[in-house]
Order: sequence, then structure tokens, then C-alpha cells
Amino acid sequence: MAAQRVAGWRKLPLSLTELCIDTTLKCGQSFRWHHINNEWHCVLQGRIISLKQDPSHLYFKATWPEVSSLAPATPPVSIKSESPLPVGTEDDDGTASLLHSYFALSHSLTALYKQWAASDANFARRAPAFTGIRILNQDAWETLISFICSSNNNISRISQMVHKLCIHYGPYIGTIHGHKFHDFPRPDALTGGGVEAHLRELGFGYRAKYIAETARIVAAERPADWLDILRNPACPAYDAPDRQQQDEKKLTPAAIDSKSKPTTYKSAHEALLELSGVGPKVADCVCLMGLGWGESVPIDTHVWQIAQRDYKFGKGGGANNKTLSKAMYDAVGDYFREIWGPHAGWAQSVLFTANLKSFAAQASSGGKKGTVVTETKTDIETAVKVEETKEGLGSTNVSSFARTKTKKRKTVVKEEVAKTEDIKIEVTEVETSGLRRSKRRKAGGS
Repeated sequence: MAAQRVAGWRKLPLSLTELCIDTTLKCGQSFRWHHINNEWHCVLQGRIISLKQDPSHLYFKATWPEVSSLAPATPPVSIKSESPLPVGTEDDDGTASLLHSYFALSHSLTALYKQWAASDANFARRAPAFTGIRILNQDAWETLISFICSSNNNISRISQMVHKLCIHYGPYIGTIHGHKFHDFPRPDALTGGGVEAHLRELGFGYRAKYIAETARIVAAERPADWLDILRNPACPAYDAPDRQQQDEKKLTPAAIDSKSKPTTYKSAHEALLELSGVGPKVADCVCLMGLGWGESVPIDTHVWQIAQRDYKFGKGGGANNKTLSKAMYDAVGDYFREIWGPHAGWAQSVLFTANLKSFAAQASSGGKKGTVVTETKTDIETAVKVEETKEGLGSTNVSSFARTKTKKRKTVVKEEVAKTEDIKIEVTEVETSGLRRSKRRKAGGS
């Protein structure tokens, strides 16, 4: 048996303010990164990428599959990135260019943070504890299926489902530290007659139907490179040639017609809504993290809470009832686009991460330099129900039971369910120091 080919460790000069992998890789964007022996590992473009980081460099290496596997015997020729790699960076196998594309390193994150902080005082208060969060430039197909799995789910369970898809339907690439790594399955691998039933056996529930049906539509009813056609032209996929140089002979007349029309964020979003199991939030997640539309702002439970708590949305909807309708969903996104600009989705991801329970300690430690101390007159216990159907976003009903208190307090953000579409939960939204402990319990399941 041929051995795996492993390249040695190489490095990119990169500060933690430009990229923090310990935050970016576990904040609900990608669900295939595994943290083993203080290193991060994931299959990208037919190789296992291994990463580690210090304050000034990102270290990386690639493990290629055995020659007898489905991968090519010779690493592919490097694809030129949008901006030159740092002088002296070794890139014989294209891995440095791949990472430059995957982490969207052509954007200065420091400059973006300064821009968002200047236009939004709330961002300026919360961001210092969460520097280095970048939006990943991922494979659109993987992002689509991953976020269909996110319906009524949390990051841990989504990761388990994505892992099951890989080991049961994706090609084996190699083994790292005793852990087997498979690539993400392509659409045709999920179109067999028994896929839905098998996925149900694996615990996917109602999502099994959505995955199988969407795979069938993409593989059989959409033109070649359909998802690439929906991409932001300014943010191409790593493995996609320039659109002007694509081989038109491989495309259907419908695809050629689609390519002749300028793609926009809105048109990409609308096209995704035609797929099974895709509502506005899933479509926005795919637009942002899989198609390069930085202005896309997914509005899930966390972001809706942020919009209410920090930006006063829903305050005029009645004393005890607030509704997140499709119109309100669009209004929240438009508001964030107005204050944060063309990379609003990037800014949203910083506040989203700060709202996760798994990052509460990080928020607390960062707060020593700029703890958010506000005056509140209300402790609120909030029951939130979000329902989204295939046709679009249903209503979010929020009933608030207020008990007046005036206290100086620190806001401690509580995680509910990450990146959800269909959830029913009951939470205590804030914890008041010395007053009472926060509670969380599920009111129902998927």
C-alpha cells in the first residue's frame, strides 16, 4: 500500500488580529474542522490541511492521499490568488494559495473592524474581545448542505451530521493521528434511491428529505457550475477558472443565458430559495459563506436577539408581542447593511460569535478592557418561537414577561441553538450579577 504524502510545515505571516483560527473555525461557519493535539485538520480540495498558529504566523501543511486513491498522483498546479502571497511563501502544491482564498486574506480585517467600529458604537464595545474573525470562502455545495442540516440544530449536532455525510458518502483521503478523514460528498453521491432512508437511519430526521431532494435538483435539474454562476464575481471559488474563460461547450443554453445576466446578491438569494429545505436564513448563510456575498446577513435567533437588545428592533410591535415577519427579516438585514456596509455579514459574524455561550469566557476576559456596563430597568424572560417553511420565513413570536428593576449590570449572553431555522426554546435572556442565575430549558424539539 502506498504511503500518504505529507508536506512539511510552512508558514504565512499573519497576526491574530487578521485571523484567529481558534475562533473562526468553531463559530458555526464550517463544520468539518477537527481540533486534535493542538492542531486543526480538515479536508480541502482533495488534501488534508493541518493548521496551527502563533501570534505572528499561521503554520500549515498538507497531507495528500495515497496514489491509489481517487486523488491525482501529482498535486495540482497552483492557482494564482487575487493578491500576491507574502514574499518567500512556499507554494509548490497550491496549498498556500488555497488558504489565501479560503480565509479571504485579500481583505484587511483590521481596516474592516475600524470601519465597523467607527459606524457602530455597539460593535466598537463588543469587538475587542473577538478580533480575527473572518468569513470563510467555502465550497458552495458543502455550505448549502451543511446549513440545511442546521435547521432546529446546534453546532455540535450539525458537525456530527456533516461528519456522517463525509464518512458514508465522501471519498477517503487519509488518516491523521488515528482519525480518518473523508472529503465532502458531491451532489451525485447523494442522489441514490436509498439515500433519504439511510440518512433517516443515521439520525438526520426530516432533513434527510431536504438533502436528498436538493442533491437531485442540483445534480439533474440545474446547469453545470450552477452554484458558481450564483457566486459574487469579486469572490471566485478557489478551483473556478475565470468566467470569461469557461468552456461554453460544457454548459447548457440555460446556463449560458444565466451567465450573460449580471449576478447580484438578491438574485442569488432568490435562486437558492427554490431548493428543498432552503428558507431565507439558510439562503443567506450560503450567500455569505459559500458564494462570497459579504452583504448577506443571516437573521437567526441570535441575530434577532441582538437586533432587539442592542438595536431596539421590535420595540413598537406591542407591549408583549413582537413578530419577525419576512418584512422585518428584510428590514433587519437592510439596517445592518446600511451601518456596516458591503461586508455587513462579516460584522454580523463577530456579534453572532459574541452571543454564543461557548465564547462567554472570551467575552468576559475581553470585557476587562472595555466591559459593557449599562443601566437596565427590566429583567426579561423571553419565549422565542421561530418557524420557517419552504415557502419562506414564518413568524417569530416573542412574549416578554417584565419585572422592573434598576441595576447596573453586565450583560452575559446565553447560547440557544446555533444557526437555527425551526426552533422552540425558552430562555432567560440576561443574567444580573448578584440577582439570580440564568435558566434555559427546551420547550420542544424537532
